[in-house]
Amino acid sequence: QVQLVESGGGSVQAGGSLRLSCAAFGYAYSYYCMGWFRQTPGKEREGVASIDSDGSPSYADSIKGRFTISQDNAKNTLYLQMNSLKPEDTAMYYCAADFRVCGPSMLATPMPDVDYWGQGTQVTVSS
Repeated sequence: QVQLVESGGGSVQAGGSLRLSCAAFGYAYSYYCMGWFRQTPGKEREGVASIDSDGSPSYADSIKGRFTISQDNAKNTLYLQMNSLKPEDTAMYYCAADFRVCGPSMLATPMPDVDYWGQGTQVTVSS
């Protein structure tokens, strides 16, 4: 059974940092492209960052230079290091996995269909 389990969300003041983790179970992690998405109430889910199976990252313009996506294939775990957080980064953050959609295509609008989703972890940034 495929599971993506996010953790690491929380509340932080503007300018602070958080590190999100996504542990993957039940599929061949190293063959899939991974991504982080976020969503606020009443808005569409948007792609934040993606990473290909070879480790190549892609970032949305809104977070470029502040967030870093990485992964540990030995642990089947995806990470998102978030620095210089802003109130507008407040959202539910989801990790996702897809066998075919990779790179900037994973961050496209409209959001592409992806194979697997996690349940989300809340990030709240106060001013």
